[in-house]
Parts: sequence; structure tokens; C-alpha cells
Amino acid sequence: MNRLSLQWRITLMTVLLIGITCVAMNLLLCYSGMYYMDTIVDTLQGGPLVVQGEAAASFDPQLLTPDDGLTIIVDGAQGRFRATNWYITAAVTALSGILAYFVSGHALKPLRSFAAQVEKVQLNNLADMEINEDVLSEFRQLSRSFNQMLQRLNNAFAAQRQFTGNAAHELRTPLALMQARLELFSAEHPDVPPEAAEFLALLREQTERLTQMTKTLLEMSNLQQVARNEHIQLAPMIEEIFTDLAPLAEKRNIALAAEGDGRMTGSDALIYRLLFNLTENAVKYNRPGGSVQVTVTQETEKLLIRVSDTGCGIPAEYQQSVFQPFFRIDKSRSREYGGAGLGLSLVWEIVGLHGGSVRVEDSGERGTTIAVELPVQ
Repeated sequence: MNRLSLQWRITLMTVLLIGITCVAMNLLLCYSGMYYMDTIVDTLQGGPLVVQGEAAASFDPQLLTPDDGLTIIVDGAQGRFRATNWYITAAVTALSGILAYFVSGHALKPLRSFAAQVEKVQLNNLADMEINEDVLSEFRQLSRSFNQMLQRLNNAFAAQRQFTGNAAHELRTPLALMQARLELFSAEHPDVPPEAAEFLALLREQTERLTQMTKTLLEMSNLQQVARNEHIQLAPMIEEIFTDLAPLAEKRNIALAAEGDGRMTGSDALIYRLLFNLTENAVKYNRPGGSVQVTVTQETEKLLIRVSDTGCGIPAEYQQSVFQPFFRIDKSRSREYGGAGLGLSLVWEIVGLHGGSVRVEDSGERGTTIAVELPVQ
């Protein structure tokens, strides 16, 4: 019963109620009809023999008295009366069920519309997804409460983004100063002891990592302000990304290959960053001597981009978590390659900003394929 829709529940309840009502009325009418027919027989006993309809063809008046003939005719009428009542009961119940289904569907149309609007709500469109409050009185309070909840969520996320942006902006200057001082000190003191040199290298590495993380956080906090009305062709962009990643790919002996092309409208800088992050991850977390394949499929209303590698794969329990900020499956490998756990999170934000979706399409011992769907417009 819990799996039935509300429309079917209303329909079944209506059919049950009307069916019970019709059966009760049928029983009462049958009782009343039988009673009055019997009364008519009692009243007309001793009267003339009356045989009509089909009974007249097969009835022999010499075999029965007038009273017997009248009783047979009344008994036949009673049987037909009962059968007709049951047919009418079944027909009325079935018709009421059909009408209840369509009427309840029309009555629940505002609820379906509300559910459809709720399904479109995403993190990046909270401010634009206000639900229409000009609905039935039963749904008006629900719509108003939902809009207020969206407003509170939007304000909370806006405050979070503002805090992240302000913090990243404040951290950028001291980190840049620390990085410059460390590089200057290393250049002026080339003959420091090995322990000191190792310590300085560690400081430079961690400072660079913090600088990259701060830069990424600053970018994520400013995504909403980026214009998304540029015409983008993906094949040249992918070739440019391959050129930028060529030193890293050559170092790990990773072959880069691309197939297909597509056009879309969006932010050129953000789409570049999206593809760069996915391809860089595929190179970094690949097996030495492996390959990375970027495939673009152009459809009528959307683009399908697949980035495939030959790495060790992503465990099934982590395939949704990899898009969360600061999440890393293998922290030691992430630190080895300078990762902060924000690359795929930024990909998720950029895809959502363009109205698309991203998922781990396939992952196993032979590698991982991440699929991105982006609307053309």
C-alpha cells in the first residue's frame, strides 16, 4: 500500500466507499422490492390470471390456477429485479472508480507541479527557484514555507561563499610573502646543511600547496560572478590542455588521446578548468605507461564528455564522495602530487553552474571513466 501513489489511493478509497454504499442500497432496494411484490401477490390472490411477455408462449393456463400463474410471474420479476440491481451496482462502482481516478488526478495537479519545481532545485540556483504561491489554499502555506526555506539556504550558502572568499583573499598575501622569502633564503644560502635544506624544501612544498588551495578556494567563491555566454569549441581546448599537461604526462609515460568535438555556450575559462582538472587527475592517478582518453559526443541539446584513464579505479563506496571538498581516497598519494582535494569539487561546482551533471560512469581494475553532461545552451 505504501508504494501506491496518492492518486491511486484516493481512487481505491473512493471505489471502496461507493461500492459499499451501492451494495447497501442494492440490498435495501431488493428487500423493499421483494416486500412490495409479495404484498402485490397477496393482494391480487383470487384475481384473474395474467401472463405477459415470453411467459405467455410456454405457459399452459389449464395446468395452474390463477393464483399459481400470478406467483410464477412475480417470482420471475423478482429474479430479474435482483440481477438488474447487481449489474447497476457493478456499473456504478466501476464508473465511479474511473471518474475518481481522473478527478483526483486533476485535483492533485498542483502537487505534481510543486514536486516538479522542487526537483529542479540545485545548490547553484536557489535564488532563482521560488515556487509560485498563487495555488490552492491547501498548498499556499506549503509553497510559502518552501520559499522561505530556500531563501534561508541561499543566504547561508552566500555567507559561506563570502567567508571562504574573504579568508582565501586574506591568506593569499602572507602566503605569497612566505613563499618569496623562502625562495630568496634558499638562493642566498645554497650551502646550508642537508637537514636544513630538507626542511626548507618541505616548507616550500607546503607553502606552494597552501597557495594553490587558497587560489582554488578563491576561484570557487567567485564562480557565481563569471559570465557564461561565450561560444566554446571543445576540440581546440582539449589540445591546449594536452599541451599544458605534456610535461607531467611525459614524466609518467602517459599517452594522451582525444576523440570527437562539440560546441556549447558557457564560460570558456571555467570549462577549460573543468577539463583540465579531470585530465590532470587522470594523468596523476594513472599507472606508469598508461593512457588517458578524452571523448566528446555532440548531441542535439547536450554534450557528453568522457575522461577515461587506466588507473587502479575508485572503490564503489567513494564514487560519490570524490566530488566533495577536501575528500581524498589516498591522502599519501594526494600529498605526493600536491593535491588538496578540491579539484573534483571545483569540477562539480562548474558543471552545476552550467546546468549539467557529472558522475563516475565506470570504475574498476582497468581504470575509471568520468562522464560529464553539459547543455549546449
